[in-house]
Amino acid sequence: MAFAAEKLQSDDTLLDAYSATVADAVDRIGPAVCRIERGGGQGGHGSGFVIAQDGLIITNFHVVGDARAVRVTMPDGAVRDGHVLGRDPDTDIALVRADGSFADVAPLGDSKRLRRGQIAIAIGNPLGFEWTVTSGVVSALGRSMRASTGRLIDDVIQTDAALNPGNSGGPLVSSAGEVIGVNTAMIHGAQGIAFAVASNTANFVISEIIRFGRVRRAFIGVSADTTNLPRRAALLAGVSSSTAVRLRGVAKNGPAANAGLKEGDIIAAIDGRPVTGVDDLVRLLDAERIGREALCTVVRRTGVSQVAVTPVARS
Repeated sequence: MAFAAEKLQSDDTLLDAYSATVADAVDRIGPAVCRIERGGGQGGHGSGFVIAQDGLIITNFHVVGDARAVRVTMPDGAVRDGHVLGRDPDTDIALVRADGSFADVAPLGDSKRLRRGQIAIAIGNPLGFEWTVTSGVVSALGRSMRASTGRLIDDVIQTDAALNPGNSGGPLVSSAGEVIGVNTAMIHGAQGIAFAVASNTANFVISEIIRFGRVRRAFIGVSADTTNLPRRAALLAGVSSSTAVRLRGVAKNGPAANAGLKEGDIIAAIDGRPVTGVDDLVRLLDAERIGREALCTVVRRTGVSQVAVTPVARS
C-alpha cells in the first residue's frame, strides 16, 4: 500500500509539472495571439500572432486569402485595423501589419533544435477574446504536405496537438515558450494528426516578404526529408553535421534530374555550405541561385560525389 501511495504521489507530481509547463508557455505567448478576420465582408477568419512590437503579425495565407485589409482582435478585446504586407501560398504563410504598437510579442524559436517527443502546444484565438489551447508532442519532423497551390510545403512539423476550428495561423509553442511552428492544417478523418510550418521556414518567408514584398525562390525539382548522416559519411563529405537531407522525389526533366540526382540521394552540402535539414535547403535555394550553378555534395552507397545543378526560377 505504501508503494502504491508513493507511486500515486509521484504521478501527481509529474502531472503538476506538465500542467505548469503548459500553463507557463501559454501565459508567455498567449497575449500575443490574435484573431484575424478578412475585411470588406469577404468572410474567413483564423488566428495569428504578433512577432514585433510595431505590429507585424504572422498568420496563414488561407486565413487572409486575397484580402488586402484585415481586422485584428487581441485577447484584451482591442480591435486594430491591419493590412496584408505579403503572402506566400506555397508555404501557407502571410504577413500582416496592424495599426499601433504592441507590448506582447511571440518570439520565433529555432525549429532545427526540435526533437521528436518534446512537448508541443497549439494556441489559437478563434473568438477574439480568449485563447484555445491544446497540447501534445512533436510526432515527426521534416514532413511534406501539399499547399493550396499544389506545391509541396517542406519542413513541416507533425504533432498530435489537435487544432480547433479557427486555430489556423496560430503558434505552435515549445515548453520553453518559443514559437516553433505556424499551425496550418489538420487531417480530417485522422484523429490527432495536425501540421505546422516550421518556424525557420516561416522566418525565411517573412524575411523575403519584408525585403521584396514576395518570396523569391530557385527551383531544382526535388522534395526531401531531413535524415541522419552517419559520422563516416559526414567525414567523407567534408562536413561536421550529423544530419542532411534525403531526396524523397525528383521531378522528371527538372534541373535536379537533368543533373543526375536521384531519389534516395543524400545532399550534405551546397557549394561547401552544410545542408543539415530541409530548412537549409529552402534557405540556400534563394533567388540568388537562379541560373547559377550550385555544387551539391551527394552521399550515395557508392561514395561521395559532387553534382552540379543549375536552379531555375520557380514559376
